[in-house]
Amino acid sequence: MWTYEKRLQFPVKITQTCPKTASLIISQFGGPDGELAASMRYLSQRYTMPCKEVGGLLTDIGTEELAHLEMICAIIYQLTKNLTPEQAKTAGFDATI
Repeated sequence: MWTYEKRLQFPVKITQTCPKTASLIISQFGGPDGELAASMRYLSQRYTMPCKEVGGLLTDIGTEELAHLEMICAIIYQLTKNLTPEQAKTAGFDATI
């Protein structure tokens, strides 16, 4: 099993905002090829495995994908931290704020 710690295993330390990079990274959050979709696929497929060890492996992989999602969120937050509303609108984030 695993233990959740309220810190990232690999800390994200971005010092400069960059909405252009954030808009590229945000594509890894959702959508058919994003981390959220990957984690849900692994976690839902574990129930169809006839071998419990394989189901356990899929659980481990699915939770690891959720950790990737957490890192992506930290990256996006740090890349967009302290943007003015005008900068956010120019970057195309006005629909999500």
